Amino acid sequence: MGLIGEVLMLPFAPVRGSLWAMKQVVNEAERQYYDPAVVRAELGRLEERLEAGEIDEAEFDRMEDELLDRLETAMTRGTGTGNNGTGQ
Repeated sequence: MGLIGEVLMLPFAPVRGSLWAMKQVVNEAERQYYDPAVVRAELGRLEERLEAGEIDEAEFDRMEDELLDRLETAMTRGTGTGNNGTGQ
């Protein structure tokens, strides 16, 4: 596009910058959401809640399935900082 194109697009720079920032926030949120270490910790807390009687077996099963789905997705994507998708 060159210099003329850049000058013409200059008024849109704040929008492009805002879109970039939003994309970075979404990427970080997804990285944390699918982090295997985070999911495993949540599974542990869920089991503690079941043992403490805070939730019943049906609620535990439902929430466990959601967390296991997240863990499976994390492993197939290889995202997160927990174990780098190695399954160890």
